[in-house]
Amino acid sequence: MAALVDAPNISERAWVMAKEKTKGEEFSAIGKQTTAHAYSAMDYYFDHLKKTVASAPSGGTEFGEKVKACAEQNIAATQEFVRDLSYAKDVQDMFRIQMEFMRTQMEAFAKQANSLGDAYIKAASGQTNKPHP
Repeated sequence: MAALVDAPNISERAWVMAKEKTKGEEFSAIGKQTTAHAYSAMDYYFDHLKKTVASAPSGGTEFGEKVKACAEQNIAATQEFVRDLSYAKDVQDMFRIQMEFMRTQMEAFAKQANSLGDAYIKAASGQTNKPHP
């Protein structure tokens, strides 16, 4: 007799579980769509930022061009960092990604500082790559 009494409860539980699974799948689909929109917005922002830097006047100097190139490199690295960070599986993975980003950016900043310093010294001493009229 107990089996007959439990039968509706089992089918009711199965129906509730199926309904919850459907809701879970629906929320998962909404989450994926929201994530896709966020990635699209992020890429739009970084692409717009890169275009803005690229269109900024450099004054036609080597130093100005190097400043723009450094800015573009740093923006691209940050965009990649944000994308990588969004795929982190856990906090440990987030820290690994962040530490790698910090390490590579410190190396890039050191190279950029040397390059900008050289270009600044050339510009200050009058040694430009522009042809004289």
